[in-house]
Amino acid sequence: MLSTTSDQINNQWFSNPRKDLLSGLVVAFAMIPEAIAFSGIAGVDPQVGLFGAFCLSITIAIVGGRMGMITSATGSTALLMTGLVATGNARGPGLGLSYLIAAGLLTGFFQILWGYLRLAYQMRFVPQGVLSGFVNALALLIFQAQLPQLGLHANNHGAGVIDHGKQLLPVGYQIPIVWLLVIIGLIIIYGLPRITKILPSQLVAIAVLTLITIGLDLHIPTVQDLGRLPSGLPSLSIPFGQITDGKVPFNLETLGIILPTSLAISLVGLMETFLTQDILDDLTDSNSNKNTEARGQGIANVVSSLFGGMAGCALVGQSVMNTENGGKTRLSTLFSGVSLLLMILLGRGLLGRIPMAALVSVMIAIAISTADIQGIKSLAKIPKSDTAVMVVTFAVTMLTTPHNLALGVLAGVAVAGILFSRKVAKVIKVTPKEVSSNETHYIVDGQLFFVSKVYFIQGFDVHNHPEKVTIDMENAHIWDQSGVGALNQIIRKLKQGGSEVTVKGLNEESLDLFKRIGGELKLH
Repeated sequence: MLSTTSDQINNQWFSNPRKDLLSGLVVAFAMIPEAIAFSGIAGVDPQVGLFGAFCLSITIAIVGGRMGMITSATGSTALLMTGLVATGNARGPGLGLSYLIAAGLLTGFFQILWGYLRLAYQMRFVPQGVLSGFVNALALLIFQAQLPQLGLHANNHGAGVIDHGKQLLPVGYQIPIVWLLVIIGLIIIYGLPRITKILPSQLVAIAVLTLITIGLDLHIPTVQDLGRLPSGLPSLSIPFGQITDGKVPFNLETLGIILPTSLAISLVGLMETFLTQDILDDLTDSNSNKNTEARGQGIANVVSSLFGGMAGCALVGQSVMNTENGGKTRLSTLFSGVSLLLMILLGRGLLGRIPMAALVSVMIAIAISTADIQGIKSLAKIPKSDTAVMVVTFAVTMLTTPHNLALGVLAGVAVAGILFSRKVAKVIKVTPKEVSSNETHYIVDGQLFFVSKVYFIQGFDVHNHPEKVTIDMENAHIWDQSGVGALNQIIRKLKQGGSEVTVKGLNEESLDLFKRIGGELKLH
């Protein structure tokens, strides 16, 4: 027993230490700009995203279901927080963050529940069209969130200054400078990998743009203008209390405010996590438990929220980066979080001087890599039903206010279900066979349920009444009450016309359902 436990610990933690530590260090560098940028998208201080990234990485390394997967603040979850933070800030100073933390706690509890309810098994039935519409909407929303930093903002003249006199958005002469820096950043991000992949190109882009900004003394918005950066370790904090203290009350009103956001984050976060998990399973030719991962994500989000961090989920890019750099065990995930915290604490002053233009270039690159470009190129080739599902998912997400990725996914799944039901409905077939002038056989093939009942009924001539009618159900199956009702309707109409009706070949499940609901059969 002890030997087995020791082997398991060694396999999950210490079987690949050198590569795990090096990969975790590289991934930590790549996590910093995204954590800061996603904080900006959500509308909170950079330390909220950085604390979240640290806490999520450390916790998921211990309780996660997939080794080597990186969890942090993400664009999909940050976008869902924007409206909640704005609502909270409108109610009082500091309440936006408290509502966000409370929502993160509830998100974690939801995800733990989804794990025990085995939601992962249901997620397997989400069609590709929904996933494509989801990632394309996510990509566009991430890109749109960068427009104000490019000077493309309707209220740009009044939005350039925030609390403490800090400039958040570029104005006037700063706009072309920001554009030039963003272009340089994108050239580095896409050009450097063609030369070498030793260092993450996003990190190099940030370093180069920061040096340019400092060296030329460019007065443009920087990370420190977003808000507070961490000055020490995160401390335990509860978001509930008195409004005068910047806390939210622990009551049903607060639950009503945070519930929609928490539910959306829990589902969207798990969808992106499971997608990342599938990618890593494929890359490593291994299997991992999604329900365990769902519970682990929930625990990680609870821990992150308790220590003042934002909720998150698995990161596709960083997880793939970790795997490609040789990170295989939980140690790589753990060390990425530890390295991240050390960099934050030791390099706080330098982090604050990173120009927002550098983060914009990184986020634009993330938006491009997030989009399903191949799916868009294949629109003319894929079935129209798949295109419709993708468009509905994308459109609902973009047209809702605030943009709701979860609602878009639900709409896409609903449309996919309707279109699938229509396809399945048409596979039922009723073939009449006249045995004699006094006897007719009807041979039924397919699935009889609420959608296919119309096609089933249309297959019978209820105006012609031979003495004997046999309905052969050997190659058919009744699935629900509507199916039972349809067969009952045909039997009743034929009997009313004077025919003697016999049903044969009905399988045991269909017969049991028919008897339970109250149908009357004469079996052959």
